[in-house]
Amino acid sequence: MSSTIVFNPCSAGLRGDFQPPGDKSISHRAAIFSLLADGVSEIRGFLRAEDTLATLAACVALGAGVSEDQSGGLTITGVGLSGLSAPKDGRLDMGNSGTAMRLLAGVLAAQSFSCELFGDASLSGRPMARIIRPLEQMGADIEAQEGCPPLLIAATAGLQPLAYQSPVASAQVKSCLLLAGLCSGVDISVCEPALSRDHSERMLAAQGAAISVADSCVELTATAVLQPLKMNIPADISSAAFAIVAALIVPASEITVRNISINPTRARLIDALRAMGGEIEVLNTSEQGGEAVADLCIRSSSLKAIDVPPEWVPGMIDEFPVLMIAASLADGVTRVRGAAELRVKESDRISVMVDGLNTLGVTVEEYADGFDIHGHRGFRFNGGCVDGHGDHRCAMSFLVAGLVSTAPVKVSGTEAIATSYPAFIEDMRRLGAGVQV
Repeated sequence: MSSTIVFNPCSAGLRGDFQPPGDKSISHRAAIFSLLADGVSEIRGFLRAEDTLATLAACVALGAGVSEDQSGGLTITGVGLSGLSAPKDGRLDMGNSGTAMRLLAGVLAAQSFSCELFGDASLSGRPMARIIRPLEQMGADIEAQEGCPPLLIAATAGLQPLAYQSPVASAQVKSCLLLAGLCSGVDISVCEPALSRDHSERMLAAQGAAISVADSCVELTATAVLQPLKMNIPADISSAAFAIVAALIVPASEITVRNISINPTRARLIDALRAMGGEIEVLNTSEQGGEAVADLCIRSSSLKAIDVPPEWVPGMIDEFPVLMIAASLADGVTRVRGAAELRVKESDRISVMVDGLNTLGVTVEEYADGFDIHGHRGFRFNGGCVDGHGDHRCAMSFLVAGLVSTAPVKVSGTEAIATSYPAFIEDMRRLGAGVQV
């Protein structure tokens, strides 16, 4: 994908019907939990993007067998909880994926062989102390410079049970510890300050693990065998978010997004946009592989500002960049607090988005854990050049702004879009966006 992309002001409404790619969070987990299963898992809808393919390649290096059928479905032959083999050169490349690194660190902390996890420049600056500390409490031996990758994970004879009170609501921390307990054959419990996304819990339950959830606490009892998975991965609401917001803010738009995951721990963006006055209709609800799924019909709407409740933050943590675009066209001041986690994503998303929005003519006030956006109904962004800072979600958000601007918006640093949504440009063009690559 080009490093610079331009979106032009939209002269007509967005129209169409499409299905975004498979859910990124679920795809990561499907690969890892299939590796650990006894038997053959069948996975459809797996996201083909740089981050998830890095996870899949790591699973192959650890012993999984992977094949693809003519329709794109994956067959993954697992090795069981105690059958992993050391990668040939003792290293695994996680690329840009913090999810891959944190989840696989839990798996590898329980192994009888050593392994190094490393990644690109962006990943090498992301905090890993949040998983290293509790893993070390379990008995793991992990080396990291200043709490950042690469991670040197030493061989172990086994880990100890742990009851962990997490200081952050993080599905990656929670899943890392569940995997460490699972691969060690010990009990593990994790309590969070608020419930984070629960894909791991749902998947483990489907595989027969002894897992229970109460409020924001999860407990996993030592499990000997995981059953293979058979699942269709729904479309990713985090990827759909860009088209959803675009349809709300581009006049005369109406689009339908098909087969979207509306897991309640992931769908707070929909709640926020509806609270802002967004016309979003939920259709054809069903359950797919233990996950709530639906079609969404979105129509252009007049938006008003809201205060986002802090308890909603974990359920929409990846969607704040594009919410900031919507808030710029919402009458009043949209306030967000309790979102300091945005500063340790692929970029400091608060800083990157505030700088870019200032360039595009938006009045924004920045805080340590959030922001205030002064929006106006009928507002049009300035045209101009904005830096996405190699962050896929910031880059795509700025491009959406170009659809309701006074002149084209040119975004640099867009290569990272391929980490999560390689078909973004194609899908937006299909809906009627004017794009120059």
